[in-house]
Amino acid sequence: MATHADRRYASNQYDIVIVGAGPVGLMLSTCLARWGYKIKHIDNRAEPTPTGRADGIQPRSLDLLRNMGLKSAIMAHKPARVYEVAFWDPPRGGKGIVRTGTWASCPSFIDARYPFTTLLHQGMIERVFIADLEKNGTQVQRPWTITGFTSDEKANPEFPVIVQLEHIDGTSSESVQAKYLFGGEGARSFIREQLKIGIKHKDPIAYVWGVMDGVVKTDFPDIKMKCTIHSEHGSIMVIPREDNMVRLYIQIASSTDADWNPRKTATQEEVQESAKRILNPYSIEWEIVEWYSVYPIGQGISEKYTLDHRVFLGGDACHTHSPKAGQGMNTAFLDALNLAWKIHAVEGGLAKRSLLETYEPERKDVAETLLDFDNKYAKLFSQRPGAASEASAASTSSSAAEDNEFIKAFKSACEFTSGYGVAYKPNELNWSPSHPAQSHVVHPASTKLRTGRLLINADVTRVVDANVVHVEQEVPLNGAFRLFVFAGKPAVTAQALRDLTVGMSRKGSFYSAYARPDADAVSHHEHHNPHSRFFTVCTVVANQRSAVDISRDLPALLARYREHVYADDRWDRRVPDAAAPAHAKMGLDQERGGVVVVRPDGYVGIVVSLEEGAATVDALNQYFGAFSTKKLGETQAQL
Repeated sequence: MATHADRRYASNQYDIVIVGAGPVGLMLSTCLARWGYKIKHIDNRAEPTPTGRADGIQPRSLDLLRNMGLKSAIMAHKPARVYEVAFWDPPRGGKGIVRTGTWASCPSFIDARYPFTTLLHQGMIERVFIADLEKNGTQVQRPWTITGFTSDEKANPEFPVIVQLEHIDGTSSESVQAKYLFGGEGARSFIREQLKIGIKHKDPIAYVWGVMDGVVKTDFPDIKMKCTIHSEHGSIMVIPREDNMVRLYIQIASSTDADWNPRKTATQEEVQESAKRILNPYSIEWEIVEWYSVYPIGQGISEKYTLDHRVFLGGDACHTHSPKAGQGMNTAFLDALNLAWKIHAVEGGLAKRSLLETYEPERKDVAETLLDFDNKYAKLFSQRPGAASEASAASTSSSAAEDNEFIKAFKSACEFTSGYGVAYKPNELNWSPSHPAQSHVVHPASTKLRTGRLLINADVTRVVDANVVHVEQEVPLNGAFRLFVFAGKPAVTAQALRDLTVGMSRKGSFYSAYARPDADAVSHHEHHNPHSRFFTVCTVVANQRSAVDISRDLPALLARYREHVYADDRWDRRVPDAAAPAHAKMGLDQERGGVVVVRPDGYVGIVVSLEEGAATVDALNQYFGAFSTKKLGETQAQL
């Protein structure tokens, strides 16, 4: 989707300079490279992560990677999949450890496509992104670092950021101009330090942990499971990995120790001995140790993510926490995605520059929630429980004894840690009663959709080829808003659909105001953006596929998106009696339907009833008018 031709820029001018090629930098770079932006991307390492670091991909992130077409390349590495977590604790009145229960990694109350956590070495994940970047003409320049920058919109409104870059060995340097600068260099961010943005820490560091990746020989029965193990000798978390490897997080020191030192370290052999004591009566020996590190647990959050909405921070440069909840890479992905589509909307001319002001509050609020959970989780995990106080069961069965505090915290946080619990608060993108879009058709009382939350998953049948598909996956990550027209029964909604499309076709509508200038020359095979680069339209008809005739049932504007017309005819166990299950899951009238606007990152923006007349399209114009660069007039003429 080439929107920015390089020939308009001098060789040292870029849309964005990205510093750091970890998960956050690579996600941002991949999105913007696909959408046609000119990127200078540097990293101070000579090669991608060779060992260690992050390894957990949560269910929501796997959805995102599939939507980007990257999931299959990641799964080709045969990562471990964690469906259940096992809890091990001291037995009542005895020594050693016993399994006290299990719990689903992603419980069934979460409607997940992939109800498991994927475990794979970060370097392999990085290489998948790097290969995609190279396909889209962007290389990560290594090993280079940033030595300085300035940002001055008055001096240069088009390229306000001047960035000084240098090869690690000092043999060469360059100065580049950019519209934006992004700091994804991790917890010791040079960019954050130069901006004099502080880190706000939670409690003082209270624990020191070791982490070890390797191949082990053991008779511990749950070595292929994710486990949390508490014993009188300390705590361990077991994380299965690819290639017969396992990661162990092992407690080394606590602030309750007589000789407590937050900078305490330990040798590889000392940590292995500690693990053997904790796992007793089971044995463990290491055949291979691939990576080993010692780290203190602390939670910190950047006081700001940007000062001028030209220089931004994301990922570990903004938030640090313990790795045991498996959130670091996943939170980084969503930081980058949130910023990427907003930059695209602004630079493409759809949205006012003020839209970029929503990046920090949306993502910082999520990080605050994560740090609050992690702070509690890390404390509970690191505590050494007395045997008699432990719950005797933590299973999903109704006969289970009362869970201990650690297990309660784990269970209550499942929706958030899976990624499905992320919720953005009301703003111009996420409708609320205070939003400028005010109409009786906005947010019908029956809807189960929540603005600022992900679109609910649903299966439908694509009409043109009878393929059963996941409706939330049908529009790829293309930087466009997704307009889902739940058309109900065409016999009931025919006039409402005509009125909607007539209104959308009017010159002042959100849809026509941002039409492609080359729309007349667009290929018949362009499925997603034939009319506008900022909108993709999907229509879901409440009928069996065999009863749907696209040209008969739908107005021409909707029929142009033939590959995005679906029959709502797939039974769903969550709404077993529904005639139109996707409509029912969304809480939309199964005969009269409704319109759902989904942001480019998959979160619901607004839900509108589908009515005859101008009210539906007027409400959509008001919604987009809250942040669009053009004034979107109401369709005042009687339809």
